[in-house]
Amino acid sequence: MRTPARWASSVLLLAGSAAAQVPPAPPQDARPRVSDEGAAAMERLRAATARRTAEAGRTPTLPSAPDAASQRRAIDAMRRRQASPRMDDRARAGLTKGREALVSQRDAMAKRLGQALGLDAPDMAAVAGVVAPGGTGWVPVLFVSSSMPVTMLRTYAGQLERVGGVLAFRGMPGGMTRVAPMAKLSAEILRRDAGCSGPSCAMRAVQVIVDPLVFRQHGIARVPALAMIPGDPTRPYCEREEGSPRGTHVVYGDATLSGLLDEYARLGGTQEVRDARRRLESR
Repeated sequence: MRTPARWASSVLLLAGSAAAQVPPAPPQDARPRVSDEGAAAMERLRAATARRTAEAGRTPTLPSAPDAASQRRAIDAMRRRQASPRMDDRARAGLTKGREALVSQRDAMAKRLGQALGLDAPDMAAVAGVVAPGGTGWVPVLFVSSSMPVTMLRTYAGQLERVGGVLAFRGMPGGMTRVAPMAKLSAEILRRDAGCSGPSCAMRAVQVIVDPLVFRQHGIARVPALAMIPGDPTRPYCEREEGSPRGTHVVYGDATLSGLLDEYARLGGTQEVRDARRRLESR
């Protein structure tokens, strides 16, 4: 006869065996759920694509013109606008004050430049080139450079003064934006007395021009060089054209002005240098 303990163990053993023999429940199939979610995503994508296509193909519409009532109200508002005499007076006063300040600053700068260079008003006018070249017909133009010795430039200036000639520079020392170095060099060249300083120094009546166009027109490759140019070669190059009158010959060399004129005549420019040679020999 079995005891209760043995009977309980047999029951548990049979129950465990039965549980081990029961097959597990099959997993739930996820394919329908994935298929439903994919269909919903594709539908959202189609809707977004259709919306983008509709927006891209939409023709922009301009705002409609205002009606007659709106136009009339705008015109009436503009007519009711009152002018302000006070504002007009302030604007005119500001304009006048600005013009006066500009003139004052320009005069002050000119005065300081003259003081820095030791020049008075007549001397500055000579440096600026307001003295017209003497004579008519062909004008002797001597092409020079700021790299040449000042003593040589002074010698040429003394000879050019006798024939109404012109000293031509391609550019200004220090660049085209700096005027003071060129004015100082011109003053050193044009002073009759090299040792003189101050506003009382006498200046030579020789035109000094800065003209890159005249250099390019005559193909000047080295200096000094001489050309006899018809008309007025001292007109600003920005007011002339590439086809403006030019000399028929160019003479190079470090010779005196008389030697350059003789060489120019030998090349066939006898008529062009006749007046300059006559004036150079008569003094």
